[in-house]
Amino acid sequence: MCGIIGYVGSKNCVDILMNGLQRLEYRGYDSAGIAVHASPEGRPSSRGIEIVRAVGKLANLHAALRKTPLSGSPGVGHTRWATHGRPSENNAHPHAAGKVALVHNGIIENHAALRQELEARGARLRSDTDSEILAHLIDAALSTTKIPLVHAVRAALARVRGAYAVAILSVDSPHEIVVARADNPLVVGLGDGEVFCASDIPALLPHTRELVFLEDGEVATLTRDGCAICRLDGSPVTRAPRHVAWSTMKAEKNGYKHFMLKEIHEQPRAVEDTIRGRFDPLAGDVRGDEIGLPAQVASQVERVCFVACGTSAHAGMVGRYWVEDLARLPAFVEIASEVRGRNPVYRPGDLVVAISQSGETIDTLAALRTAQQKGATILAVSNVMDSAIARLADGVFYTRAGPEVGVASTKCFTTQLVAMLLLAIHLGRNRGVLTPDAGRRLLGALSACPLAMREVLAESEAIRRLAKRYARASHVLFFGRSTGYPIALEGALKLKEISYIHAEGYAAGEMKHGPIALIDDEMPVVAISPCDAQRHKMLSNMQEVRARQGRLIAVCTRGDEEVRSVVGPDGAQDIVEIPDAPAEMLPFLTVLPLQLFAYFTADLKGTDVDQPRNLAKTVVVE
Repeated sequence: MCGIIGYVGSKNCVDILMNGLQRLEYRGYDSAGIAVHASPEGRPSSRGIEIVRAVGKLANLHAALRKTPLSGSPGVGHTRWATHGRPSENNAHPHAAGKVALVHNGIIENHAALRQELEARGARLRSDTDSEILAHLIDAALSTTKIPLVHAVRAALARVRGAYAVAILSVDSPHEIVVARADNPLVVGLGDGEVFCASDIPALLPHTRELVFLEDGEVATLTRDGCAICRLDGSPVTRAPRHVAWSTMKAEKNGYKHFMLKEIHEQPRAVEDTIRGRFDPLAGDVRGDEIGLPAQVASQVERVCFVACGTSAHAGMVGRYWVEDLARLPAFVEIASEVRGRNPVYRPGDLVVAISQSGETIDTLAALRTAQQKGATILAVSNVMDSAIARLADGVFYTRAGPEVGVASTKCFTTQLVAMLLLAIHLGRNRGVLTPDAGRRLLGALSACPLAMREVLAESEAIRRLAKRYARASHVLFFGRSTGYPIALEGALKLKEISYIHAEGYAAGEMKHGPIALIDDEMPVVAISPCDAQRHKMLSNMQEVRARQGRLIAVCTRGDEEVRSVVGPDGAQDIVEIPDAPAEMLPFLTVLPLQLFAYFTADLKGTDVDQPRNLAKTVVVE
């Protein structure tokens, strides 16, 4: 959530900042603004730094800039997602104090005490945010003594407690930006005579692929000549840039109406990319060095704990079924935010698998630190290179979904499923409980899975028609068993995220323990009922829905006449068929129609599919 972009160089930075903010829109925001160090040939400015802000979408900021044009360099921009203070122009970033302007992602936990102190000293704070506190602290440090901007930033940050990524301008430093991070991502991009910074990689790709990833507790001074990094105590840091090979085209819509629809259709390719080179099909085993878990470590694991939030937690739930079945290890799933509020029991021999598409989810990061302190081995599953969770972990499984712009995750989820299955196979083989033949069977099925996924996606138009039948629903229930249960949760989450329809997912065996009271002739019920070991029980649950006149929607294996007979001839349009597949492949196939159903429903309702209200792509605050 929230986005930062910064530029220092010889160009007028306004267009660069606005284009960067547009590429960060997927992170979620409710206001935006830019601050520019006015150049001599630009509009005169008594302050040296000019700020324009607006509430709402970037179109409103564009309109404000037409009324108040800015010109100059360096500059910083920001998209804000409200935490402290409602969305308003005063609460939008950048914030200014004296000679300082800054943008900030994160939360300053001790902001109330610092605000009280600053106001007692005569400071006039204009916003309700915690972020403005930092601007005043930095300005106070600059006013007290003539020190470089980077020293003032370090002094101010030494006084705050919390999470931050900041980019700061000063009237007295017309050729530099100072940036810093703690528990929030910040990336520096090195160009030819120009330097950029951003909260995420896509904002930098049009300009450079030579990136420097800042670590927690680091401060950097950006000038057009490069990037000088130090720690908060002033000790220097040397870090070579890394080349990122992402194509900018991967972050464009390529003719699709929305990024989410494009990303749904990219999933077969993303699965292929994620499995490529990671297993030996003849040996029926996974290459441990390719998934961040060496064979020696895998053979010593005694227990597996998946830690994640939201969609990633649903991937972990599927992983739990697979680890228990294929590796015969006890496994459980923890919601990361709940780990933080407990004193959990971890021990040596535990493998804690942290799943986060961004690798920056603050609750997951905090939970990992707890597990690491107690001696557990940490494996990160992330889609972002060098993210905070990846750096903290003992090993990393990088999914290869590519940039995912839609806030509601799709292709990151299916590549996380790949990670879960490869992990389970690897643990089973190294513990001696999964035979080579079984490993070959599973890996062969996984290799063939993208083809079956393409078959499901080819039925998009039928699913669009299904969505049209139910777009006016106020509530929808999703039921599933075994790995179909977390897929039911994920289907419900997708629908509520982007269509704003109230939807709930349940384990089908729980239906008679409460949810069945909700079923009547106006309640759509999605039953995930492919041909697997739980199918006969799902048929009974579907009969119970029909007996109460529920509007039954079935996701089933192609040609399953029993399911068709339960749904009935009047519900022929309410059946979505998937290809027959081994049980372990079913989550990859059953989730696709649910994603499409959510997408088409939201599109028909006219909601903002890629940037649903109140949501953010990367959750870096509690």
